[in-house]
Amino acid sequence: MSAPTTVVAQSARAADRATPEDFLQVIDLGRDGLHAVLDAAADVKARPEAWRGRHTGGTVVCLFDKPSTRTRVSTAVAAHRLGLLPVLVSREDSQLSRGETIEDTGRVLSAYADAIVIRTHAHETLSRLAGAASVPVVNALSDDHHPCQALADALTLREHFGRLAGLRVAYVGDAHGNICHSLIEVAVMAGMQLTIAAPAAYHPDPAVLAGARVTGGDGTVTVVEDPAEALHGAHAVYPEIWVPMDKEHLRAEREADLRRYRVGDAEMALAGPDAVLLHCLPAYRGREVSARTLDGPRSVVWQQAANRLPTAQAVLHLLLAGAYT
Repeated sequence: MSAPTTVVAQSARAADRATPEDFLQVIDLGRDGLHAVLDAAADVKARPEAWRGRHTGGTVVCLFDKPSTRTRVSTAVAAHRLGLLPVLVSREDSQLSRGETIEDTGRVLSAYADAIVIRTHAHETLSRLAGAASVPVVNALSDDHHPCQALADALTLREHFGRLAGLRVAYVGDAHGNICHSLIEVAVMAGMQLTIAAPAAYHPDPAVLAGARVTGGDGTVTVVEDPAEALHGAHAVYPEIWVPMDKEHLRAEREADLRRYRVGDAEMALAGPDAVLLHCLPAYRGREVSARTLDGPRSVVWQQAANRLPTAQAVLHLLLAGAYT
């Protein structure tokens, strides 16, 4: 087994900044912005009527290249509750399917909408769209980052434990993907202690780890291969899907590589009696997580999924209002 790799956030360069123009990854918010979005999301839940119609008459175009349940519905409902018209577009429904560039699409959609939400494959596509668009762009998932999910994760942990700073989170399984990458940024910025257990070939992108170091947060990220090492003493356990939607052709290989990273009641016992289970969904019972654990009393997965809505409202409001209030 390789020696653990630990990344400690460095405070030499703080990432705090004015309100971002786009939300492509968590670090775009800066540390203050992260907490402001979570505060706003909590207020959305506490006072839902106070948030209705804050942007009446506006429009959000939701461009989805990938299948979606939680992201598609939470984004559309969040826009509606803010008074925005959500316009859902797929690649097949648009001229992108006939070769129009993402830059041309961004320029045109900017003339019709107040914001663009995109769920796509390459993160570069997001960057190109944001570079050409004249309205805010929100990353609803790319191959490298899923910041909207990470906000819901953070809100769920804060609701359950009353804080984020000092929480120990064990992330178990494939760490070279969008869920883990965005969680890394949240953990460092919010002062959490994230331990990732994954086979060597599934470790997170070093560039993401390096980027998290300059956010000014005091959280830590430790990468190991032994799942028991990550689980011991964790406040939360976060298993990851073994076979993402775009890697079905690698099913047999990935299931063999990740089998020892399954989470069940025995693994939750290693974490401790008060540990909770997180999962981004969709979950595959009997693979990365047991049905008994996913549906058991220690699971906060459904609360986590529900929190995709208030965090989506908070992000859209933040970008359109140009302020954290």
